Amino acid sequence: MKIFKEEQRFTQLWLIVLMIVSVIVPVAVILKDADNMSTSNLITSLSVIILAPAIIFLFKLKTRMDEKGIYYQFIPFHFKKRFIAWNEISNAYVRTYDPIGEYGGWGIKGGVFWNKKKGIAVNVKGDIGIQLELKNGKKILIGTQLKEQAQSTINNYRKEL
Repeated sequence: MKIFKEEQRFTQLWLIVLMIVSVIVPVAVILKDADNMSTSNLITSLSVIILAPAIIFLFKLKTRMDEKGIYYQFIPFHFKKRFIAWNEISNAYVRTYDPIGEYGGWGIKGGVFWNKKKGIAVNVKGDIGIQLELKNGKKILIGTQLKEQAQSTINNYRKEL
């Protein structure tokens, strides 16, 4: 029995730099005007400005493949794991994709608001994904940083497809 597990977070350097830069300007403006604010208003304003963009670093994509199927959960949007049984999948493989061109970026993307024929993508970084083509015609791409391990696990259970 082979099990694949992966957890990913938004930890890209460019994203961290962007978040820091987006916080510096508002903090500087508020601190410049701090003499006209009460201490509680100043603390509240600074807290909101600093903590609001930091929420993205709490997001996490969890993926698991085992003999039953594929589980994925994008915290905080999925309150419980989503499950796709191997017998519901007509094809599964690991592929390189264009996150922006094909799905509109990272996160939970695609579907109604983007290229509908591509299905949906659930990803947090990179351009490698586990492509699932379901028997009901739906397509789901789950981002991965573990290309070889994911493909090896799919190959192990491919007899089910």
